[in-house]
Amino acid sequence: MNQTRALFGLPVLLAALMAEPATADEPRVCLSKAEQRAAISSGHAIPLANAIRSVRSVRTATHSRGSREVIKARLCREAKGLVYVLTVLSRDGKVTHTTVDATSGKVVEAR
Repeated sequence: MNQTRALFGLPVLLAALMAEPATADEPRVCLSKAEQRAAISSGHAIPLANAIRSVRSVRTATHSRGSREVIKARLCREAKGLVYVLTVLSRDGKVTHTTVDATSGKVVEAR
């Protein structure tokens, strides 16, 4: 059954990936839940848990490792490819937006 779902979502994923990527002037285009599942099952994106682990393992000047909670996550298409856009809440109440490359799992931007 899961393989059937993955195959069913594959055409949707291929259409999303082949569509013209967003440029720097255009906003991100975020994927639907079905497109996210297809991207992950086809290997075009790492699972969300891996992206969250990457964010928690990064030590910054103001936060120690692991002291952050992801409160919102989106998988989006940008000009450079797929990225996770995570809204992160630290223990001191600060909210940041962190971008993680969805293929490598590396944190690309935190603001």
